[in-house]
Amino acid sequence: MTPDSSARNTKRVTITDVARHAGVSTAAVSKVMRHAYGVSPAMQERVRTAMAELGYRPNAAARGMRGRTYTIGVLLDNVRNAFFADILDGIHEELDNSEYTVLIGAAGFGADEQARTIRSMVDRQMDGLVLIAPGTPRAEVLATAEMTPTVVIGHHDAAAVHDSVVDADDVGAGLAVDHLVALGHRDIALVSAAGSRATRWQRPPEVALADGYLRAMDRHGLAGRTRVHHAAYSDDGGHAAGLALLSGSDRPTAILTGADVAALGIYRAADELGLSIPGDLSLVGYNNTAIASLAPVQLTSVDQAGHTMGATAARMLIERVEGRRDRSMQTTMTPRLVVRRSTGVPHVP
Repeated sequence: MTPDSSARNTKRVTITDVARHAGVSTAAVSKVMRHAYGVSPAMQERVRTAMAELGYRPNAAARGMRGRTYTIGVLLDNVRNAFFADILDGIHEELDNSEYTVLIGAAGFGADEQARTIRSMVDRQMDGLVLIAPGTPRAEVLATAEMTPTVVIGHHDAAAVHDSVVDADDVGAGLAVDHLVALGHRDIALVSAAGSRATRWQRPPEVALADGYLRAMDRHGLAGRTRVHHAAYSDDGGHAAGLALLSGSDRPTAILTGADVAALGIYRAADELGLSIPGDLSLVGYNNTAIASLAPVQLTSVDQAGHTMGATAARMLIERVEGRRDRSMQTTMTPRLVVRRSTGVPHVP
C-alpha cells in the first residue's frame, strides 16, 4: 500500500464525496438520508450504492448537534421474556434499511428504575422512544412524550401526545376461555401481572386481559368459579403461582397465563407436584413465542403478533420523528389462538 492510498483510506468520507461518487448534488444525498418525500427509488438506490461503496458513515454526534441523533430507545422490563424478542425483531426489521440505531434499556420491573432509564434516553437526545408496557407512572410518560416522540406498546390508554400499539387482550382471553370450556373445563384460573394503581394507567394489558377472562367466564355461566392470581411475568413468577394454585385440593383443571414465560414456570411447578400436562392440568400461554412450539413444550398460546407489533411501532415512531404525521394513533392487533398439546379434556378422578 502506498502512502497516498493509506492516507485516502484513513480520511473520513464526507457527504460531498458521496454526492460526487453518485453524480448528484449534496442536497439529493441529504434528502435520501432524511427519507424525504419526492426522492425516486432510482435516486435512493444510486445514493445508497455510493454510500456503501465508499464506506460512508454519518457522524452521529454532528447530526445530534443539528437536532437528530438517529438513535431509537426501547424500554423493556427484562430480557428473559421471549415476547420482547419478537417485538425487537419487528423493530429491527422495520429500521434495517434506515440510518437509525436501536438501543435497548432493560430496566427491571420497578417503576423508579424504568423512570431513570427513560430519563437517561431523553438526556442522550434519542430521537424517539418505544416503551413496552411501561411500569412508569402515566403522567411521567405523558411528560416525556411531550418532549420526545414516543410509542407505547401494550397499554390501551390512548393519548394525544403519544402513539400506541396494543393487542385486543380481552378478545384473546375470551378465545382461550372458549377453547377450554369447549374441552369441558369449568374450573379455569387466570395468572396475570398485578400492575399498580399508583401508576394511573387505566387499561394496562393485564386489566384488559382480566376483563376478557371475567366476561368470557360469565358468558359461559361460570362467574362463580373465576379465580385471578397475580404474579410477575417471569419463570419464577409462574412457578410461585403454579405452586399456590395447584397445591390445594381445589386446584383448577385449567390455567390461562398472561405470558408464555410465566406458563413455563407453571409447567415446572406442576412437574414438582407430580401433575401432568394436559392429563391433570390444561395450560394456555399468551404471546405465542418461539418456545411455545418447541417439541417438549407444545404450549397452546394466544398469538398477539409480536413481530408485527414491533414493526408497526417503529414505523409509527419514525413518522413522528420525521414530521410526516403530527396526530397520535392507536393500532390494535387481532389475536388468534394457536392450539397445541398442552390443552385437553379435564381429568375426571
